[in-house]
Amino acid sequence: MNIVADRVRVTVPASAGNLGPGFDTLGMALGVVDTIEVSLLARPDVVVEVEGEGAGRVPADESHLFVRAFREALATFGSERPGLEIHAVNAIPHGQGLGSSAATVVSAFAAARAVLGDPEELSLEAILRLATKFEGHPDNAAPAIYGGAVVCWQDADGAHASPLTVAPGIQTAVLIPHGVVPTAEARAALPPQVPHKDAAFNASRAALLVHALAGHPELLLAATEDRLHQGYRASHMPQAVAMIERLRADGLAAVVSGAGPSVLVIGTNLAAAGLETGPVAWADGVGGDTWRAVLTTERVPGVSVEVLG
Repeated sequence: MNIVADRVRVTVPASAGNLGPGFDTLGMALGVVDTIEVSLLARPDVVVEVEGEGAGRVPADESHLFVRAFREALATFGSERPGLEIHAVNAIPHGQGLGSSAATVVSAFAAARAVLGDPEELSLEAILRLATKFEGHPDNAAPAIYGGAVVCWQDADGAHASPLTVAPGIQTAVLIPHGVVPTAEARAALPPQVPHKDAAFNASRAALLVHALAGHPELLLAATEDRLHQGYRASHMPQAVAMIERLRADGLAAVVSGAGPSVLVIGTNLAAAGLETGPVAWADGVGGDTWRAVLTTERVPGVSVEVLG
């Protein structure tokens, strides 16, 4: 397949996976975005510049996650292997359960889709399948691709996703602590099996959450209960546990965002509950950490690409 563009800009949102009971199956895009400009070079060099989150910590060579995913997409279609110059302005925190790696992978595949110039060959569904191979689960990649809230599943054909109805007025706020928890560490805390009664409990709550999001916010507190993952990970993120306990005691539907330790709140009129964007003064010291919030009041769109040249 021929390359038809040599410079693109990609914007991709953060995401919260699980949403409490929907382990690896429910996700929602959040109002924090990374912006990546990609230029194809005639020479074989790879140049990676990062501002914001991850600056000075992520690789600046061929091992960068964006570069690996971009190369994978081009190789899938037998395309050439150009040099790359990447300038990323990252706002999505790393290691805090907000889908930073999924956003990077999705942005790379979306950029490849734009430079190859044939969206039918690398459809959004194909991007989801490829991203899930990188991530292992689709609940962050899917909202990063499609925006809004989604339900995901996998079968013999790979990963799939479908949008969920979220009623007007339902908002999210994510509370981000200073500390981080590597996703691999959080995953390792999960047991290989869970009791049947806990699986049944989560199935009921996940179904109830879909109903609550569609226009029954009074059910969100019950609908976000979980027995499959949050309890097992509690010792790895004591600050998240303390924050969730405080918020839920106040009647707010709070859950771990993805693998944590950020905390997601789903509800209405969240600014009145002290969850406006910015530092959260009342939360200082909760769980021995400091916190900032990002309030999202409208549906967040998925990944977008602008061709620059």
